[in-house]
Amino acid sequence: MKVWKKIRARTRSVRTAIFGGTFNPLHIGHLCIAEEVLHALPCDRVLFVPANIPPHKALEDPGAALRYEMLKRSLACDPRFAFDDCEIKRRGISYSIDTIRHLVGANLVESKPFLIIGDDLVEGFFSWKEYASILEASEIVIVHRFSVERLRPSFPHVYVDNGIFPVSSSLIRARIALKGAWRFLVTPETRGIIEEHGLYGLR
Repeated sequence: MKVWKKIRARTRSVRTAIFGGTFNPLHIGHLCIAEEVLHALPCDRVLFVPANIPPHKALEDPGAALRYEMLKRSLACDPRFAFDDCEIKRRGISYSIDTIRHLVGANLVESKPFLIIGDDLVEGFFSWKEYASILEASEIVIVHRFSVERLRPSFPHVYVDNGIFPVSSSLIRARIALKGAWRFLVTPETRGIIEEHGLYGLR
């Protein structure tokens, strides 16, 4: 947690974008999205928060500790990136509103932080736990994952016109299981953990 403590010590005027997900595994597409958010918005840092159990998808999980370790090792190269394991420590299903309240209440982020969501999550946003409270407590940032065009959700948001990388965690897991090419779709640190522990069917 040394990286996060250093960032926490900065001025309170810093703007944070919370980036949640399973990161199963973390890949270069995640990092590219984070950097584009930093360039497009008045944002100083991106805080990656790995989910313990996601509410809207099944999880083929090598273990939350290993997913978190991939983040820690991979993000150490850039001081604008930070990480927090509050959802893993909280256990159970991970909900965005609970995370925002924890981070703001503990003064780990400023009030009304940005919250990054992919365009693939827009349609189901109104099914999220306390979605109205999420809109009050954060500023939604939509990034392109699959749609080249901007979607038109009815809730307040800002859009980042990032490039779309044809890579996903599920694609990487499938390639590993089928003994396909995958090693340069992740960071060297993530690759090392996958290889060390034989994750996702790697043998």
